[in-house]
Amino acid sequence: MLAERGLVFPPINEILRWQDIFPSFNKVALIAVASALIGMALFMLAARADAKKAPTGARNLAETTVEFIEEGIVMQTLGKQGLGWTPFLLSLFIFIFLCNIPGVIPILQMPATARMAIPLALSLLVWVLFIGTGLKHQGAKYFGHLLWPPGVPTPLKPLVGGIEFVSTIFITPFSLTVRLMANMMAGHILLVTFGLLTEALVTAETQQLLLVPTSILPFFMLIFLTGFEILVAFLQAYIFTILAAVYFSNSTAGHGEEH
Repeated sequence: MLAERGLVFPPINEILRWQDIFPSFNKVALIAVASALIGMALFMLAARADAKKAPTGARNLAETTVEFIEEGIVMQTLGKQGLGWTPFLLSLFIFIFLCNIPGVIPILQMPATARMAIPLALSLLVWVLFIGTGLKHQGAKYFGHLLWPPGVPTPLKPLVGGIEFVSTIFITPFSLTVRLMANMMAGHILLVTFGLLTEALVTAETQQLLLVPTSILPFFMLIFLTGFEILVAFLQAYIFTILAAVYFSNSTAGHGEEH
């Protein structure tokens, strides 16, 4: 019935999976590679700018982003001693944001993070780093703090420790992955839905011309969602990055210890 009225919603696989450009390389991979290259190009251009002049263009954008990461994430979670994490967290934030934002760019219209591979790879990278950091700073005590958390009443330590161990070692990379992927996937599907609905109403057949004026409603919703998805692209990059910083902070200071 919907097809007869001009509204044909594509199979879910078509809006989440793209044909390969060449074997094992599709549009999602292209967006990821482009995001990495754009991020590197930004800071290469910023580095070439004259440091004696007031920052403009790429240098101004780069300095603003670095300041945002340092003041808004590193200092809030890791403190001064964590400034060494700034380059990694900066790269993480920029890469995720640049992978998110194509979801609202015509032709591309797909956030690379709406697929499992990239969020999972980033989550596993963070997981390896924060566990490695914990072992570097605390040695075997890192796992001891997980299994027998300080500051918890002794009768509750086995229960809390078990939950903390499972959460940190197994659930954390999964939750990081799903949080990013699910939010970006949901936004992508909403944009596709209202885009198709607007198109179907605008191109209504002669006998259904009365439907054309109603296309303004899904169109305005499409505009609103596009603006909202720009905000979501930024927020999801920020949330992923600040959670990574929190995990690094816990690994450095010790689970359950006040710092």
